[in-house]
Amino acid sequence: MTSSREYYAKSFDLLQQHHKWFQEAIPLIASENVPSPAVREALATDFGNRYAEGWPGERVYAGCRYIDEVELVCIDLVKKLFGAEFVDVRPISGVVASLVVYTAFTEPGDVMMALSIPCGGHITMGKKKLGGTAGAVHGLSVEYLPLDYEELNIDVDRTKKRIDKLTREGRAPKLVAFGASVFPFPHPVKELAETIHEVGATVAYDAAHVAGLIAGGCFQDPLQEGADAVTLSTHKTLFGPQHGGVLSWEKHADKIKRATFPGMVSNHHLHALAGVTIACAEMLEFGKEYTRQIIKNSKALGQALYERGLGVLAEHKGFTESHVLLIDITKHGDGGSIESELEKANIIINRNLLPWDIKEGRHFMHPGGIRLGTSEITRLGMKESEMEEIAEFIKRVIIDKEAAENVRNDVRDFRRDYEKVHYCFENTTKAYEYVKIR
Repeated sequence: MTSSREYYAKSFDLLQQHHKWFQEAIPLIASENVPSPAVREALATDFGNRYAEGWPGERVYAGCRYIDEVELVCIDLVKKLFGAEFVDVRPISGVVASLVVYTAFTEPGDVMMALSIPCGGHITMGKKKLGGTAGAVHGLSVEYLPLDYEELNIDVDRTKKRIDKLTREGRAPKLVAFGASVFPFPHPVKELAETIHEVGATVAYDAAHVAGLIAGGCFQDPLQEGADAVTLSTHKTLFGPQHGGVLSWEKHADKIKRATFPGMVSNHHLHALAGVTIACAEMLEFGKEYTRQIIKNSKALGQALYERGLGVLAEHKGFTESHVLLIDITKHGDGGSIESELEKANIIINRNLLPWDIKEGRHFMHPGGIRLGTSEITRLGMKESEMEEIAEFIKRVIIDKEAAENVRNDVRDFRRDYEKVHYCFENTTKAYEYVKIR
């Protein structure tokens, strides 16, 4: 029988093994990043043990003197980064931020338009029958935005026609959500905002993946292009801990605040809020340089993979304008199998549906695509020349079918030169160093 002490020791052993693995791996998950040592320090503070229900200065709990001040600093930083009139940093994730917007701007039964999951939409935008947040949790009727498969972007003309058709049928949308989990190019917010507003709908924008790129001035500015509300995750291209947020205009402040609390959160994970505050200060200082390098790396990695025979989509557009690359892998296997083989070589990516996969009989466990992101490797200090090396490692696994152990050994050697977090004020602790405080 396993003792409590053995469970205790095994848990810590597994945590340390994870840190060692990522010290020796190439992390290419587009929805992940590595925080600075300063953010990790904030996460370890006593803030994580406290409660602060409500708005700063209006808390349900005592003991929030310094918590309130940190939250107000965070709000100020986010306003500066995104040019927002109103900011709520209490949502604890991007999913919760989306639910805040659904609650503030719609009623159950309303029609919402968004991208389908195979076309890059997130599960928060999904229909009830798929278990998606919009349908299953908030009771919205989801209609899909049409995607141009060649351009990997929302088709403006077809969207206008679909909105018109829904309106004539008495089902005008109440909310149209831009944004995606596969988000290589800026969405046509400016081109469609007027059409959406004319039918009385709210323009939402899910910036979970591209928040850092927006803050760095390297993608698009959805609020200035016509969005009424923007939702965030804070741990993808914005390099904080896992948390969320909502950006909007002052005229919408009250209903967003009420949707957040008491609607969607009680306490809002105050240690993570502190980490977001530190990350936003780093982003204000280093964000432009960091996000420019992300996009340079994405384009360079896309080109290097394409030249090595991999089916990187949107070659005619330079592959991407963000941190994300989408690759058709069907000539070499399926996304699930390729994901597994790359992981054996310490190259961490994720399988991904292609827009046409469902029509061709594929599903999410074994889709036709893989998705790569360059946010984390950029934070580790890698630049365009390193993208060539990474592309070669990937080719050796996928095309050459080289033994994963051989590639893994070379990946370990490669990673020895990239052990520190860049684009931050202090980095004395290594990126994946296990910090023992027991």
